[in-house]
Parts: sequence; C-alpha cells; structure tokens
Amino acid sequence: MAMGAIRRRIAVGLAVLTASGLLAVAVPAEAVAATHCEGRKIRTYTFSTGHVKVYRKGTSLCAITVPKRVGSPRTMMVSLQTRGFEAVVDEGVYTKRAGPVKSYVGGRKVWIKGRVGSGSYSTGGWIRL
Repeated sequence: MAMGAIRRRIAVGLAVLTASGLLAVAVPAEAVAATHCEGRKIRTYTFSTGHVKVYRKGTSLCAITVPKRVGSPRTMMVSLQTRGFEAVVDEGVYTKRAGPVKSYVGGRKVWIKGRVGSGSYSTGGWIRL
C-alpha cells in the first residue's frame, strides 16, 4: 500500500470522528433551545388555551407558557414569583411561547401564573415545588 493511500485513510477516519463528535455535542444544545429552560421539567399546568411548564435546575426555577395551537399571534403571559421577591413576568404578543422567566427559589414557596388569550392559570396561592 502506498504512503499516500495510508494518509488518505487516516484523514478520512479523523474527519468521520470529528463529525460524529460535533453531532454528539450539537444535539443536546438543540434540545435545550427547544424549551429555553435549563434543567428537568417538574410540572406542567394545563388550562383551556395552553400550558405552563416549570423546570428546575439546582435552586432555580424556570417557567414558560405554551399555547395549545402554535401559529397565530396571541397575547401570552408567564409569571414566576418567589415568596419575598418581586414577580418575574414576560407578557406580550407571541406565536410560540411566553418566557422563559427564571428565579432563584432555594426552599421558598412560589406563585405561578400563565395566560394565553382568554384562558389563564394560577396556582391560586403559594406552593412549594
């Protein structure tokens, strides 16, 4: 086997390893970008026109509001308030989601609200997650 053929095979092998390594790194980043909240999903609160999804990472919570039917622009809102702190709110006209809103929780209780169009959800008081 000629020296040039060996070099080509080594180059092709390195290219394949590099490409597979890049794909392995890129896939988890896309999964995080789909929700815009880091951590694991701990709750989903459903209401007539959408859902409020809550994620936890360490001592922080993150929440987003997602409509049941994506596409048309609607007024959406998500609010996450930790007891003793001001609410973190994202409100506006969106097509896909409101949020993410993030807040340090520690061991404190929270109040979560979400709205899509005329439908809304509220925990109705302080809850511990």
